Amino acid sequence: MSRLRSLAERLVSLLPARLQPMAHWRFIKFGVVGASGTVINIAVLYAAQEHLLQGIADFHVRLNYSIALAITVATISNFYWNRRLTWRDRGRNIPQSALLLFSKYVMAAALSIVVQSLLTKWLAVYWHYIVANLMAIAVASVVNFVANDRLTFRRHRKKSPPPSAADAKAIPSEHRHDQP
Repeated sequence: MSRLRSLAERLVSLLPARLQPMAHWRFIKFGVVGASGTVINIAVLYAAQEHLLQGIADFHVRLNYSIALAITVATISNFYWNRRLTWRDRGRNIPQSALLLFSKYVMAAALSIVVQSLLTKWLAVYWHYIVANLMAIAVASVVNFVANDRLTFRRHRKKSPPPSAADAKAIPSEHRHDQP
């Protein structure tokens, strides 16, 4: 495990300094969860496109339904594992129902879902739909991480207590705002 960790740290050190904090272990966990979601997405997309929805004759209409189903199943799986692994430390501070947290997750991921869907549809004109979907997933993953890190599983800072009367007296009068 230490070899893997030092390899990962070496790769992170090659990134520009402002991107390095994002690339540490939380992003790696996110990537592992995302990789499992990608496998689920591709498997469901293939199963729906080639078998489950074969009764829909028009390729593009069938692809629309297949993409929607694949993204839905992968999103539910990714939410579960991101909550349990990637942002596990942030869930303890604020008790939220799983449904509320999932709603936030879906809202935060909505942009990446739209990006993935539109990009898959556009690229499928030029490439096989599986390759198109993989390319779209790669682009949408960065958007998804940032949105979920900043919105869904954001850090909650502890609120500091309001200053007491004794604290107010300790502030020099020229810095107090309560004076006329």
